[in-house]
Amino acid sequence: MKTRKGFTVLELIIAIVLVGIFVVLFFLQKQNVEAMNRDEKRKTAINAMYYALEEGYYAENKAYPENIESADVLPWIDPNLFTDPFGMNLWTSGSNYSYETSDCKDGKCKSYTLRAKLEKEDDYIKTNRN
Repeated sequence: MKTRKGFTVLELIIAIVLVGIFVVLFFLQKQNVEAMNRDEKRKTAINAMYYALEEGYYAENKAYPENIESADVLPWIDPNLFTDPFGMNLWTSGSNYSYETSDCKDGKCKSYTLRAKLEKEDDYIKTNRN
């Protein structure tokens, strides 16, 4: 009897399909991990802004700013934290970050809400504690 060396067409097709499935699963999981990483960066930025508002700005002014139009308002934190993972700053429309104030008078506010829109979870929200 003569034996053949090599693979049959069916074996090759099965191998290609399996490799294709593994590649698709790998890239789907990679996208999930990257989105979760961006969400963690957003949470870190919001926490830094929150503590700068509470421990820095409020401690000096006994009020909160009406808006955050530049990194100069909160000089206690790294200015890069005001930029979301897609390159938009807190003070520009369309950013994943927002700063909303209430009960304001003469540029000084009694309360605020910091918000980050996350990809894999609900919005991450921090409100004033004073």
